[in-house]
Amino acid sequence: MDFRRLIAPYDGAALHLATGAAVMVGAVIAALLVHHLMMLVARKAAARTPTSTDDIVVERLSQPLRWVFAALALSAALPGLDLNDAAATVWQRIVGLAVPALVGWLLIAMLNALQDVLIAKTDINVENNLRARRKRTRAGILHRIIVFLLLVVTLCMMLMSIPSVRAIGVTLIASAGLAALAVGAAAQPALKNLIAGIQMAFTEPIRIDDVVVLDNEWGRIEEIRLTYVIIRIWDDRRLVVPVSRFLEQPFQNWTRDSAQLLGSIVLYLDPATDIPRLRAHLATVMDGNPLWDRRFHNLQVTDMKEDMIEVRALMTAKDGPTAFDLRCAVREALLAYIAADMPEAFLRRRIMPAGDGWPVTPRPPSSPGSAPPA
Repeated sequence: MDFRRLIAPYDGAALHLATGAAVMVGAVIAALLVHHLMMLVARKAAARTPTSTDDIVVERLSQPLRWVFAALALSAALPGLDLNDAAATVWQRIVGLAVPALVGWLLIAMLNALQDVLIAKTDINVENNLRARRKRTRAGILHRIIVFLLLVVTLCMMLMSIPSVRAIGVTLIASAGLAALAVGAAAQPALKNLIAGIQMAFTEPIRIDDVVVLDNEWGRIEEIRLTYVIIRIWDDRRLVVPVSRFLEQPFQNWTRDSAQLLGSIVLYLDPATDIPRLRAHLATVMDGNPLWDRRFHNLQVTDMKEDMIEVRALMTAKDGPTAFDLRCAVREALLAYIAADMPEAFLRRRIMPAGDGWPVTPRPPSSPGSAPPA
């Protein structure tokens, strides 16, 4: 028996397979080398520019472009492999899944690069950051919406490349209306918040880094998602609120148009308090406090009770946290001044006995035998 004649076909198949594998590996290696050289040139070119935006774009696109180059190299080497029908079918399935995934990944990377560039150009740590916060908020919401839509489209394109899935989808078109109604009814809260997030991107009731008061909780808007908002409370807790809450229920936004605020403190003092003297001392305190923004301050008697007066001091500051600290400092300074130099301003309960200057109505003398007056 001639064993060489028996194993000859297998030797040819193995040689053909090894050749195809070598061609594919060589194509991928060549593509990776080209990608490495291109990224090296791009990084050096970006490093010479004064801004960091191009560096961000290069780093964001480097990883997906590596796989895109590899996929293009395999596609270019495919005609020279002489695949049979089974191998060609498998390759088509792989291409149908890989190409939409790579394209979606590349588009999302481009969106992330644009988002990073916008964040780098909009500094919200400056004093007057209203325009920067507006741009960052709108871009962040739209970025998440577009990424979500891209993921949905990419997944649909990948599934449509599978014939069995495509056939099932065509079969279910007749019942798509009922299915949409059922899904819409079940996902009504999520869809409600999703639509509210899209609406928030244009109406802007809140922005990133806005100071808000919600449910008696003071905090800053830390993150705006598609369906919920994260508020960083003053004591570093996090309050998670549905997006629709900001469109349907009232809340306080302390930085809607400007971060400047008017703060107030209230003191309850004795009616004998020397108000002009206390007002003059408030002016001295404000002039020596660096937290005051030099816009306005005042002290007035805003109410009066039977045995007390309500004194309110107003003062302005550049933002909410500064206004809070300024109010505390002024309150402490006024209390210290009253305790040291104006103790008569503290509340006192007066009990005046008869005969100390107050008119007393005399009683008529009682006749003998009559009952004492009640």
